[in-house]
Amino acid sequence: MAVHLRLTRAGRHKLPFFRLVAADSRMPRDGRYLEVLGTYDPLKNPPLTQFKQERVLDWLGKGAQPSVTVRTLLRRSGVWKQFEERRARAKTAP
Repeated sequence: MAVHLRLTRAGRHKLPFFRLVAADSRMPRDGRYLEVLGTYDPLKNPPLTQFKQERVLDWLGKGAQPSVTVRTLLRRSGVWKQFEERRARAKTAP
């Protein structure tokens, strides 16, 4: 089972709100998911992102693939940098 980190849309007409979820890649965008990892509200100024950093890092460490948009949001929030540092430390450790 390939796990992807992606956004699912919530909210109402013309007022989008997104949840960051870990989901099986075969499931539809707003379908069944494994875990909710955070939220993204693009209507706030600046856009509001809230992630469960440890859970996101755990899923990335297990091989979950983030979508392009999720990767961008993770970079802006600094979570992606933490993931790369952990991965670099794991490679250099004996």
